Amino acid sequence: MSGAASSFQHDQPCASRPLLLALHSSSETLGVAVQPLGEPAAAVRVASFPLGRRLSNDLLPCVEQVLPAEQWPQLGRLAVATGPGGFTGTRLTVVLARTLAQQLAVPLHGFSSFLLIARRLLTAQAPHEAGKRLWLEQLLPRRGSVVGCYGLDPAALGGVAELELPRLVRPGESWGGDDPCAAAVVDAEADALQLLELAQLAQAADLAGPWAPVLPLYPTSPVEGL
Repeated sequence: MSGAASSFQHDQPCASRPLLLALHSSSETLGVAVQPLGEPAAAVRVASFPLGRRLSNDLLPCVEQVLPAEQWPQLGRLAVATGPGGFTGTRLTVVLARTLAQQLAVPLHGFSSFLLIARRLLTAQAPHEAGKRLWLEQLLPRRGSVVGCYGLDPAALGGVAELELPRLVRPGESWGGDDPCAAAVVDAEADALQLLELAQLAQAADLAGPWAPVLPLYPTSPVEGL
């Protein structure tokens, strides 16, 4: 596939077990990860593809590099990043995940890309910082920034709570936060692995995961792009 680079970790999951698929396209790079469902310590296969605007044409072939289409009926649960991200890119993976979940009658979980970043940053902190709030910010040329707020919470799935959903702050507006603010930088493979972790926790908790409420998150107008 022209220009679609990928990297893989570990071995191909055993084809006889139910599988968990994670999709992340809230940046210019598509992240895809798969793991046996209900086995969070099992082998993972993960890949990233710097597709940019080619995502609409190359999404399915890239997913098939990680999990061939003939194995899709083995899926027992799915997870997808819902954004914020580009209108087309985020929408395509969410639509694919919703379609698979509906057709296969399996649970689907959507998590914001900011939540996945926050989990990477917050779970590395010391226990005494458990009450600390973390604001994430993604700068948008000429349009301001998208901000969201997160904190460690043992009651939340995966230990991190989304205290304020990502929202657009126009140039000159106050985002209302006094806590530290970090750049919301997507790592497609690392964040796809975060999706796997959260979905495995959902499996362990026997969460329902209806596909219908899983929708893309667009803090800006789709006609503006992100």
